[in-house]
Amino acid sequence: MFNGSLFDTIEDAMRYVISQIKVAFEIKGMPTQRTEIFEYPLPALREILLNSLIHRDYMSPVDIQVKIFDNKITFYNPGSLYGGLTLSELKGDDYQAQARNKLIAEAFYLTGDIEKYGSGFLRVRNELSTYPTMKFDFEEKATGFLVTLSYTEQKTSTELPNVSDRLTPNQLKILSAIRSNSRVTYSELAEIVGIAPTNIARNIKKMTDNNIIRRVGSTKRGYWEIID
Repeated sequence: MFNGSLFDTIEDAMRYVISQIKVAFEIKGMPTQRTEIFEYPLPALREILLNSLIHRDYMSPVDIQVKIFDNKITFYNPGSLYGGLTLSELKGDDYQAQARNKLIAEAFYLTGDIEKYGSGFLRVRNELSTYPTMKFDFEEKATGFLVTLSYTEQKTSTELPNVSDRLTPNQLKILSAIRSNSRVTYSELAEIVGIAPTNIARNIKKMTDNNIIRRVGSTKRGYWEIID
């Protein structure tokens, strides 16, 4: 439990989380240099905490809750999505968010803690792009909103593996097709790759889970984006 101003709460929460998560050390170069590689990207953790404070329902007696597990961390804050925003919209890069607590959002904007309203999850996704197996999930609960970061393999190096080394031959064909046409459909991919649409869907899920590609926008009008 942290007390004090919202600005103090953010700093106290970050210090606590940093003290509890794992950290790897990469040593290389001449002269020798040591680089800390935290279990989760710290800017992403801070962004999620900021979102929790800015968008929570302060009429609720429930606290913001952070839970740390072996290979995942969860953030729960009371208050569902606000202003008509949907989960499907939030998964894209062009969502329009409204602040439930405008004065709090304005205060953090003036201090430089946030850049602009409705861009927090975009920054989280950008930070996670250098963590190859990291997943970013979120869902609405009955009385609030839950964000989960999880991974299958902890990042221990600043050098990212080549994308092609992480993909099967069929997934490489899917990636090539998306590079050629970002709006390619499942049926078109099935014809290009030569496998059933159900197998295309299974491969697409693995590629999105591993942060290789992501879907931007709706199923019908959206497009595929390759994550650098």
